Amino acid sequence: MNIEAGSWDHIRSFLAVLEEGSLSRAARVLSLTQPTLSRHIDQLEATLGGPLFTRSPRGLIPTDKARMIEPYARTIAASAAAMARAASGAAGEMTGAVRISASEVVGIELLPEMLAPLREAYPGLTFEILPTNQSSDLLRRDADIAVRMVRPQQGALLARKVGDVMLGLFARRDYLEKYGTPRSMKDVAGHALIGFDHETISVQALRGMGLTLDRASFAWRTDSDLAQTNLIRAGAGIGVCQAGLARRHGALVQVLPEDFTFPMETWVTMHEELKGVTRMKAVFDHLSEAMTAYIRNQESPA
Repeated sequence: MNIEAGSWDHIRSFLAVLEEGSLSRAARVLSLTQPTLSRHIDQLEATLGGPLFTRSPRGLIPTDKARMIEPYARTIAASAAAMARAASGAAGEMTGAVRISASEVVGIELLPEMLAPLREAYPGLTFEILPTNQSSDLLRRDADIAVRMVRPQQGALLARKVGDVMLGLFARRDYLEKYGTPRSMKDVAGHALIGFDHETISVQALRGMGLTLDRASFAWRTDSDLAQTNLIRAGAGIGVCQAGLARRHGALVQVLPEDFTFPMETWVTMHEELKGVTRMKAVFDHLSEAMTAYIRNQESPA
């Protein structure tokens, strides 16, 4: 197999078709013409010796060969993006790109205000924020720095525990005034509950604390942690929320704090090879301090 120079464009086109399911949508995403993208796929198929997609009423379906090469293509894509970030600034300067992965809630609710002062102090920095509840592979360079709610298992990582983010049951004050405040975990089941559409660790934790739940127990179902948080803020019912976020919203009240508190250990991590890059180490230290302060101030609202 001979992957020639210039075939990165072919791999990028392959991944776009894989994700979009059609040539036209993939072409729009990459700002290419459809004939150009189609030619990339044809050339990659010729190089690899077989078809990568089959047509169906639902669009383009990846073949077994496509699924086999997908992880390698994603590794190449991550490496190319990391190379571009590395080249975006000198190692000893506070300029260039930094890609940060964090959970959906942390990435959207916390990182912007944590990073804005650093960007103001060093306008040569560029931030790429990846809000995802999937653990980004720092060894593959999916991101430079990650805020994780689980202990890092990979070797070759610089990891700093910044504390435990506390989860609790919360509802808006006017919801509780209207429907009553639960006095036990059993009482919670009689309320409009905000929860997940699929089985999760959080649901299992609730069961372990005495609340018998299944999918039918939830009046509101979504697998988005951010959507759940916003439903609680909207007064839709009772749900699980970070205590630190609830504290910022004066109308939210913690329900049964003595009966339900769920700590999530929190780590700021990056590849140890990046600690010699000034901007990476500075962002790592800044985020560690900012997350530590957030956790320190997360006591429940009155």
